[in-house]
Amino acid sequence: MIKQAIIPLAGLGTRMLPLTSVMPKELMPINGKPNLQYILDECIDAGVKKFIFIISKKKLSIKKYFFNDNFYKKILKKKKDKRLFEEYKKIKRYQKMIKFVYQNKPKGTGDAVLKCQKFIKGKHFLMLLPDDLIIRNNCSKEMIRLHKKTNGSIIATKRVERKTVSRWGILSVKNKKRNYFQIKDVIEKPSIKKAPSNFAIIGRYILPTNIFVEIKKLKPGQGGEIHITDAIRSLIKKKHQFYGNIFKGKYLDCGTLNGYINSGIQISKVK
Repeated sequence: MIKQAIIPLAGLGTRMLPLTSVMPKELMPINGKPNLQYILDECIDAGVKKFIFIISKKKLSIKKYFFNDNFYKKILKKKKDKRLFEEYKKIKRYQKMIKFVYQNKPKGTGDAVLKCQKFIKGKHFLMLLPDDLIIRNNCSKEMIRLHKKTNGSIIATKRVERKTVSRWGILSVKNKKRNYFQIKDVIEKPSIKKAPSNFAIIGRYILPTNIFVEIKKLKPGQGGEIHITDAIRSLIKKKHQFYGNIFKGKYLDCGTLNGYINSGIQISKVK
């Protein structure tokens, strides 16, 4: 059973400037709830018990959001606000589940994951990118079911328009079933001609702990960063089984200003 989730949060969110100059994008409210809280609730509903947040010293406000007890106690002492009490009770629940790890230099998702190595207990763990929200169905729960069925590693995927493949990490497909397929290769931002499919990677992964060994072998790639997709490719070449989960929910990109605005509209329709 997957009980731990890693959430990389150290990025500066430059695509959301100037808003992110004063507030981390992961705390920006979407229909009354921070982006990050949707991710937590998805995971908890899927059975996750522990979270590792990867932050930087520039994003300590994320830590303060979850560990600001004195503020709540002072307010609740003065105001007997039932709604606020329930929200504080929820945050106290999160507190027991969260551990913080620091990535102060932007060295990529691979480097971020590697910093969590000593805290991972099981053979597999979830990794979720907070820019990507999936609503209407619990994607993490779907992926855990597929992991149990295949005993393999899982990547969430969706079909994208062929003309947009160069914006995504694209999966090479083998033995396709109705809602999943075996992954033959991962191609980062291919040209239309070189794209092996139009199945794009979405920010949900179930990864094996032996990925840490592969990350340590990697040299910095594009942008001087260590990319998790390079470590995944290395494992696939070594015959480790990876599967693409074609999730049933609706994908929302919260990493751009237009995407953020649209996410609020779409989530408000679900309520």
